[in-house]
Amino acid sequence: MAEMTVLQAINHTLEQQMEKDDTIVVYGEDAGFEGGVFRVTAGLQKKFGEDRVFDTPIAEAAILGTAVGMAANGLKPIPEIQFSGFMFPGFKQIATHMARMRNRSRGKYGLPIVIRMPYGGGVRALEHHSEALETLFAHIPGLKLVIPSTPYDAKGLLTAAIQDPDPVVFFETKRIYRAFKQEVPEEVYTVPIGKARVTKKGDDITLVAWGAMMRESEKAIKQIEEELGLSIELIDLRTIAPMDSETVVASVKKTGRLVVVHEAVKTLGIGSELISRVNEEAFEYLEAPPVRVTGHDITVPLPKGEHHHMVDAKRIAYELRKLAKYQI
Repeated sequence: MAEMTVLQAINHTLEQQMEKDDTIVVYGEDAGFEGGVFRVTAGLQKKFGEDRVFDTPIAEAAILGTAVGMAANGLKPIPEIQFSGFMFPGFKQIATHMARMRNRSRGKYGLPIVIRMPYGGGVRALEHHSEALETLFAHIPGLKLVIPSTPYDAKGLLTAAIQDPDPVVFFETKRIYRAFKQEVPEEVYTVPIGKARVTKKGDDITLVAWGAMMRESEKAIKQIEEELGLSIELIDLRTIAPMDSETVVASVKKTGRLVVVHEAVKTLGIGSELISRVNEEAFEYLEAPPVRVTGHDITVPLPKGEHHHMVDAKRIAYELRKLAKYQI
């Protein structure tokens, strides 16, 4: 075991997988020599050479389009989009080629691509550097989307993504890149894509979150449990697509109350989909209307105003308090 941050766990996993599989190539804007804006790929070019770890022009359509060609011809590309908000010029390649190849070839061909993108806000950056765009990818059949919240899960989910025969979008929550350390096994292991994790058992309220919102939710839960004497179950969704709603539904059948917390804007967010599934499968168990705690329906503000948009423990605790006191 070694103590690692999320950033270190990702770097370690890329190095480990590249040692095992010489078809893996890592590339993107500044991903080679500099090791990326956040230095996630630092040291990889020096170890594996410029043929396998290299810089690209500022051209997201080319970065993702070449990944399609590489994967179709036997490589396992891991392109990095410098910030998730920069991916729009290349979104056509994802939606019209990557996600459709398995269906287009009637199962004959897959594209083993992992698209890495720093995700979310909370680091006082500019608007295209701070967006939470999971809904856009979750809406496209043929894509998988994972968002780890711990170093352990970062390694396990990235390993699973690299081994997957089809494209996986791997969001890296920049706010927690270096926020804390956790013991991570040095041997190879996977965390299954499509399976949520119950991180804390409880009987009174189910709270579902992912990414940086897990830490804010943990703070809020501690406050409310001490204040009201409640028992709150916390679920890390981990995988947005495919979504493990079964774990959430089972929890709601036990608690009768649901809060979904996400950094993305409210309208048509993942919280809406998750609540719809709970309504369809556990409506008769609900003791209160499900609640969403989300970003506002606005463009992410510039740094001085970002804190007004970001979900924090105070907002989550406020909604938990209201939900706990709700009576039909």
